[in-house]
Amino acid sequence: MRDFAKAFYKSGAWQNCRTGYAASVGGLCEDCLDRGLYRPGEIVHHMIELTPENINDPAVALSWSNLRLLCRDCHAKRHGTTKRYKVDEAGRVTPRW
Repeated sequence: MRDFAKAFYKSGAWQNCRTGYAASVGGLCEDCLDRGLYRPGEIVHHMIELTPENINDPAVALSWSNLRLLCRDCHAKRHGTTKRYKVDEAGRVTPRW
């Protein structure tokens, strides 16, 4: 979890949103379900990635239209090509934001 998002992910608003969304889609991974597979969803994923600029915008952070329930494998696939860090000229690893 990125530092700027820690408070958000611990908030009651997110906890309630996440629980409600997962229940609304039947608790199954939506990507697997699209392929005819039945696997439990574990992670409520933001389709538009949260950033320091949009994390306080409920239309992005708490809108069900921006969420998708995924199993761990499907969530990893969604983030597979996204590097969450960068390496500077001195070889130091730092977050992208």
